[in-house]
Amino acid sequence: MAHPLSALRRGSAPGWLGLGARLVVGGVMIAAGLIKLPDPAASIEAVRAFELVPASLVEPIGYLLPPLEVVVGLALVVGLMTRGAAVISAVLLVAFTIGIASAWARGLEIDCGCFGDGGADPDAASQYPWEIARDVGLLALSVFLVRLRSSRLALDSLLFRPPVAPVPTAALDDLNEGSLP
Repeated sequence: MAHPLSALRRGSAPGWLGLGARLVVGGVMIAAGLIKLPDPAASIEAVRAFELVPASLVEPIGYLLPPLEVVVGLALVVGLMTRGAAVISAVLLVAFTIGIASAWARGLEIDCGCFGDGGADPDAASQYPWEIARDVGLLALSVFLVRLRSSRLALDSLLFRPPVAPVPTAALDDLNEGSLP
């Protein structure tokens, strides 16, 4: 009987780590998006508070971000178009990290708006290091997913399997005649 850890020794550990990374990043994205969906005005205010994008882009970004987070998060959790979803999550996390670092460097005291709310917060600066660390950690997981070929329990592996190479007819004839070793 095979040892229970023998599957891990044969190289499937990255697949399980990929599943974990998908669930963590996807779960955070879904939670962040779902919390913001019911109150688009708060999402818009959070984008505005960072003072990083032109006024004409504040509302479109504020409206688009929550559903985008939910869709990307769902794609990661179920493992559908995982690499593309991981690229989008990585881009978002880079933007979030830059936004928080920029607010911190400019002395802004604002809630990041990551999980709702946003706007002025007198204690925000004390949270910036933790928010940056969280986003950098999630970014590392997203980059891992971009580089990973596949992960366990992903729809990608069902929908996008590599085609099976056809068996040459001559080999089938040899098999039928019993001439193969």
